[in-house]
Amino acid sequence: MHSQSMAGVIPVLATPFHPDGSLDRRSLTRLVEFQVDSGAAGVATFGMASETFTLTATERRQILGDVVASAGELPIVAGVGATGLSQAREQLRDVADQGAHVAMVLPPFMVTPSSTQLLDFYGALATDAQAAGIEIMVQDAPGATGVAMSAELIADLAQLPAITSVKVEASPTLPKLLDVQRAMPVEPITVMGGQNAQFFLDELACGAAGTMPACEFTDLLVEIYRAWTQGERARARSHFALLLPLIVWGLQSGPAWAIHKEVLLERGIISAATVRAPARTLHPQMRTLLHEILAPLPLTPVRN
Repeated sequence: MHSQSMAGVIPVLATPFHPDGSLDRRSLTRLVEFQVDSGAAGVATFGMASETFTLTATERRQILGDVVASAGELPIVAGVGATGLSQAREQLRDVADQGAHVAMVLPPFMVTPSSTQLLDFYGALATDAQAAGIEIMVQDAPGATGVAMSAELIADLAQLPAITSVKVEASPTLPKLLDVQRAMPVEPITVMGGQNAQFFLDELACGAAGTMPACEFTDLLVEIYRAWTQGERARARSHFALLLPLIVWGLQSGPAWAIHKEVLLERGIISAATVRAPARTLHPQMRTLLHEILAPLPLTPVRN
């Protein structure tokens, strides 16, 4: 599998928990199966939407094992979000050993690195990845990490072995995406959008291969993507406009994880909307308003 074959919707999986906060692996399996049935181009875990910051090393191994077992032939992207090189190398080896195809690697962010340090960091991981048979996706997410990567730096990273894609989440995303593509070497790497698909169609128009949003509306987003790629841009935009309020709601810092899970619970895909601190539970009035936003959407219940 080469990540340049990934084009379309690659959702970032939520991590379902039981009401007592323990890992709900049965719900996780249903969640992955929903992505497969919805036509996802791949699945990702240990991303921003996965509550990765709350997971133990044992839980990471259990989650990725379940995702690999349930995803069928879909490419699997696994996040590497360590704040130092030694931990990042360990996480990369772990996800490679478990069968992930792509490691989505955040830059180290506890101490803001220089461009030279970023080249060294990704260079070391690229060497490891090449040996382990896994590809690397660079995650450009300065809003979350505080680490800014220029288009020129990303183009330099693109020339490293095993680095085959970049997820651009630097606001505003469209100018950054265009700058990245202009700076790319002769053989460009795949560019994916993020930020819960907020600018999905415009990112496609600007050359992105796809998007990596949260995972509760994959079926609707796949239909929108198919309409767009078939040349039915007006239909794609009208359907996207209907979905946009929910997309924007899922971008709220703090309750975002509870919002994703409330929709998954409403659809019958997971068994509880439990989140782990410091993610915030939904205020009852917010839950009422969310359900008003859901009302006009064709969100088919998925009850197994």
